[in-house]
Amino acid sequence: MNAQLKKGLLDVCVLSVLNRGESYGYKMLKDLSGYVDISESTLYPILRRLEINGCVTVHSVEHEGRLRKMYSITGAGKNQILEFLQDWNEVELIYSYIKEGIDSD
Repeated sequence: MNAQLKKGLLDVCVLSVLNRGESYGYKMLKDLSGYVDISESTLYPILRRLEINGCVTVHSVEHEGRLRKMYSITGAGKNQILEFLQDWNEVELIYSYIKEGIDSD
């Protein structure tokens, strides 16, 4: 898959996990594992970028004597999901056009 396309999809996938409730890195990886191939080295830069862009907030909580970073979605993050869903209709039209050209050969 094209790297730019995948980057946008992964951002929305992470936001979608957080839209279901506050979470932490390892749990997000587990939640996404059945849907998309994502590693820690990919997830954490996405989370940092989303935080910088105001789409997620982060705070630390103590868990078994260690600090765990917990991530939550913001209104801007929810808006990004909605924008993605609206744009998806256009992507489907483009996909259909491209597939139609292949099928007619």
